[in-house]
Amino acid sequence: MDYYDIAIVGGGPAGLSAAYTAAKTGVRVILFERDKSIGQYVRTSGVSWINEMKKLEIPEKIYNPIKNYRFVSPKNEITIKGNEYRSCVLDVRSLYQYLSFLAAQAGADISINSNVVDVVRSENNNRISGLIVNTLKGKIEVRTRLVIDASGFNSFIGTKLGYVSPWTRYGVGAEYECYCDKVDPQTWTLMVGSNYSPAGYAWLFPLSQNRVRIGVGVGKPESNIDPLKLLNHLIEKKFKPLGELGIIQPIEYHYGYIPNQGARNSSVFNGLILVGDSAGQSNPLVLEGIRHAIEFGRLAGQIGSSSLSNDCSKNSLLGYEYEWKKQLSTKIESALRVQSRWLGFTDDEWDHEISILRDMSVDEFIDFISSEFSPRKMIKLALNHPKLVARQLFNLIVKK
Repeated sequence: MDYYDIAIVGGGPAGLSAAYTAAKTGVRVILFERDKSIGQYVRTSGVSWINEMKKLEIPEKIYNPIKNYRFVSPKNEITIKGNEYRSCVLDVRSLYQYLSFLAAQAGADISINSNVVDVVRSENNNRISGLIVNTLKGKIEVRTRLVIDASGFNSFIGTKLGYVSPWTRYGVGAEYECYCDKVDPQTWTLMVGSNYSPAGYAWLFPLSQNRVRIGVGVGKPESNIDPLKLLNHLIEKKFKPLGELGIIQPIEYHYGYIPNQGARNSSVFNGLILVGDSAGQSNPLVLEGIRHAIEFGRLAGQIGSSSLSNDCSKNSLLGYEYEWKKQLSTKIESALRVQSRWLGFTDDEWDHEISILRDMSVDEFIDFISSEFSPRKMIKLALNHPKLVARQLFNLIVKK
């Protein structure tokens, strides 16, 4: 039996970031990743924002910078052009492995190909006290004072203990990473309407001059269509703008789930922290959560380490929940209202909705699509764009 101060389940950005900051404090940390390598399977498209990556000190070589934003609907199209690189597409595998090196350098143990199969409860049954794990060295039992559940969409530990329920609203994405003849590496594209997804959208996210991610996302339970079937149809028919890309040759396949339900009611319990997708820390508009996973993973590691002196009680962990919800929960709620409006759109309504975006400046668009819905910014948006549709959007976001 092994003993650790903190055990982390999941080797994605949230778990690796928690391992890094916790290990830096000198406590004993182990992270379990079920795949054979960190970043073996890519389950996300990797869109994010450069300012956030700089704040998190992510090296520039790990992402492709973006300054133009294109939207395509059945009978409409806009491109918002910027003078500066504001968005980016992450090399997800390289990012995860970079985060794993930070954690290892800080002193965390990383156990790959290790599947957590059960939990051990304390004698009075009021908290988790250990994990049963199938590893490359055989089945082991690890005793720990704190568990950080960074297992992603499945929230394995939280659901195993009965603290949280499985997500009932979520997005499913299928994506090919492709070689293409003609790619504008400075522009990403979102495609909406029935040709692309009846309850979601499709995307083109470039990684370099000839490398692009082409994907389709579908909202559940709004649609039961398989996103892979939609993706294959999209490429076969070369719906606009895929016909502009020349040869499209898939070289890698990605598939993943992301919660689309808002924040968990609670993300801390006696001896347990939920972080990343386990806690619902994702942007519902473009279904991106890597930046939040890194930021709040680091916060979970810091607060988790400091809670050891208080036996990792729920009260000692509440600072984590207070801080991340203060920063994120209102943005998530506002974004969910916009998304709820979008999910029911017809093709004609999408053609009309793009008019809202056409008149936005780059700064306004970035704030909108990244869910930066502060009251000040939304009031400014409504005053600058007195069209009825802009005011409707304003009222939708700021209503309580």
